[in-house]
Order: sequence, then structure tokens, then C-alpha cells
Amino acid sequence: MQDLQQKREGFSSGLAVFFATLGSAVGLGNIWKFPYLTGQFGGGAFLLIYFLCIILVGLPIMLGEFYLGRSTRKNVVGAYEQIKPGQGWGYTGIMAVLGVYFIMFFYSCVAGWVYLYLFKAISGDFAGITAAVAKAQFGGVVVGPWSPIIWQVIVMATVSAILIMGVKQGIERITKTLMPLLFILIILCDIRALTLPGAGAGVDFMFNVDFSKITAPVILTALGLSFFKLSLGIGTMVTYSSYFTHDNNLFGTAAKVAVSDTLVSMLAGLAIFPAVFSFGMEPGAGPGLLFMTIPLVFSQMPLGSILLIAFFFLSSIAATTAMLSLVEVPVAYFVEEKGYGRKKAVMVNALIILGFGVLAALSADSSALLGQVTVFGKSFFDLFDYLSSNVILPLGGLIVAIFVGYVVKPAELRRELTNDGAIPVVLFDAFVFILRYITPVLLVLVFLSSIGVIK
Repeated sequence: MQDLQQKREGFSSGLAVFFATLGSAVGLGNIWKFPYLTGQFGGGAFLLIYFLCIILVGLPIMLGEFYLGRSTRKNVVGAYEQIKPGQGWGYTGIMAVLGVYFIMFFYSCVAGWVYLYLFKAISGDFAGITAAVAKAQFGGVVVGPWSPIIWQVIVMATVSAILIMGVKQGIERITKTLMPLLFILIILCDIRALTLPGAGAGVDFMFNVDFSKITAPVILTALGLSFFKLSLGIGTMVTYSSYFTHDNNLFGTAAKVAVSDTLVSMLAGLAIFPAVFSFGMEPGAGPGLLFMTIPLVFSQMPLGSILLIAFFFLSSIAATTAMLSLVEVPVAYFVEEKGYGRKKAVMVNALIILGFGVLAALSADSSALLGQVTVFGKSFFDLFDYLSSNVILPLGGLIVAIFVGYVVKPAELRRELTNDGAIPVVLFDAFVFILRYITPVLLVLVFLSSIGVIK
């Protein structure tokens, strides 16, 4: 066992840890979900609540998952079993693996749309489009049937090729290259969007806080998004932190990732909302904001075709780095618990994801081939989204809070988070208090809201 631990790969430096972990947190949620939810739920008021939720839910759970991963150097199933062997906690890890599968079934489909839109932007398909054309183009993409499947396969082939190369040569090398590039591209889009006539209205929309818009649905949505955005509750942070260096400052990494992830979301909003307001579009356009509104708006700008390529390229980067962390969860489980070689583990998991992901690709629209087929009243696409986002993520996070807050001994938690006392953590007691008494309550509210018990 000691030889296995010594041979186990890990990230090479603190910088590699930061970029890889940030790559896990940054995904389509930043560029797709965050902007349209901010638009739908009142701009600045939603942002304010979201920031508070990051502090009270996101950071505590992330630190809890960091503890599980780095203290055990195990995959998400092995981590629970090593800390409390033979008590059934490993099933929590199994639930996390299943959560990753459900997410990847539909997320790989959406990522395929992003890859396709990058190709369309490069090909000049958006030149001079109208609102009707933009809507028709997106309808053709989601209805298929062959196009969404082909691009879903391309996405999984890309992710699999990177994962097969391993932790250092694959995940680390790619995220260290792509994450700085993402920031450069998004800032370029921001600069252009902010120089448009009337862009100030979009900035005001994002940052002006109207307290009258802070309602129960706004709070519950912000809670759920803060959790979803940081890839918590499904073992991604457990798995990645198991590759962390021994001297990594876990508190510092968690804070930097949370701040940087939020910054990416805000930069995405600054690239989108000024442009949307400048051209008189609807900021609360929903999920179609990325795929219909953005091509329409950017195509009307000077140099818009170049910016559109940049925007969908950064979107594809975000999708890819997020999927690397997601698929690594079952890959690490298959390698360490089932004895698979890394290449075999990656290929098997890619086939599992594609096998069920096709169901999502063919049911993303009611007019699609499987659009009228329902399970428990939901299409396959919506079912996979619901089970992962509404059930497994908040439930998995709640279990992390309970396990780390009550089952793990505080002395062991303190020792790991302070690197055996080398890092003074003056807020440790506050962290434990929040993890034990505040985070679980908020996660129960998220769970009850997501399954429709409270609204």
C-alpha cells in the first residue's frame, strides 16, 4: 500500500493546484448559468446574496472536501472508507460518482453545443443573423439528431485524451495553459462590450442593488448556484485535493479559487450585459442567453466576428476544464478501487457517459427524437439535470458537512488544515462553527427548495 501511495500522481506545485482547482470550479456555469440567473433574478441584488452564500456554504464545504482528499490521498470512495472503515460511509462516495455520471450525461451534451458554436463562429455562420435566424439555428442544434451526438463524441474524445495523459502531463499542463488564456479572452470581450454605446445600463443592472428584489426565490437560487458553481458535493474537490502538495495552504487555495471563480462569473457578466443592453435585448432571456442572444449581439458589433470566436473559445475552455475534474472522479475510483489501468478507466467511463449521454442529446428539446419520452414526467435531459443538481449535489454537500463537522475529530481537522501547525488559522473555530451549524441548515433549505418542498 505504501508503494502505491508513493507512485500515485500529484500536482507539482501550488500554482498547478490553483489552476487545476480553479479549472474545476470554472465551467459553463460561469458563462452560461450565472449570467442568465443574474439577469432573471434582479442583477445586483442577486450578486449580493450570492457572495454571502459563497462564504456560508461554498467555502466551508470546499474546505471539508479538501480535508477528505488530502488527508487520505484517496478517491472519493476510498477517502470515506479510510477515515471510517466498514461503517458504510463509502456509499456516500458511490453517490458522488453517480452524481458525476448524471451531470456528465447532460453537461457533455451542452458542451457539445459550445464546441459546435465555436465551429460555427469560425465558419462565419453568424454573420448578419437576425433574431429569427439565431433561434432557428439553436433549434436545429438541440433537435439534431446527428449533430448533437457527433459534437458530444468530439467533446468526450478531447476530455479523454487529456485524462489519459495523467495528472501532471494531462490535467495540470492543460489547466495551467488554458486558465490564463481564459482570463485574457474574457477581458478582451469585456473591453469591447464596455465601450459600446449604452453599455453603462448593463453595468448598472449588474451592480446596482435593489433590496426590494431580495426575495425567498432569489436567496434559494443563489444558495443553489453558489454550491453548483464550485463543483461541490460530487467528489471533484475530494479527488483533486488528493493530488495536492503536502505544503499547500488549503485555506488560501479555497479562498483564491472562490474569489477567482466569482471574478470569472462577473467578467462574463460584464462581457454579456453591456452588449445585451446596448442592443436592446432581454437580460433575463434564460438558458438561450448564451446560444441565441450572444451570437445575435456580437455579430452586430464592429470586430464582432472575432470577439464571437473568442467568446465561444473561452466557453469551450471552461467546459473542458470543468469536465476534466468531473470525469477524473470515476476514473480515480476505477483505478484505485477496481484496479483498472488509467487508460482503460478513462475509456470505460467515456463509453458509459456517451451511452447515456446520447439519451440527453436526443431529448434536450421537445421536438427532438426522444423529446416526448419521459421518466417520472421528465425528459432524459431534464431528469439527469434534476437528479444531479437538485438531489445529489445538495445531499452530498450536506453529508460532507456532517461527516467533517461531526464525525472527524476537530484535532485531526485542525492538524490537516494548518499543515501540522505550520499555518496559523485564526478563523478555524469560526470555520468549524459555520460548517456544523450554519452550512447544514442552508443546504437543507437548498435541498427542500430544489425538490419543490419549499418555494
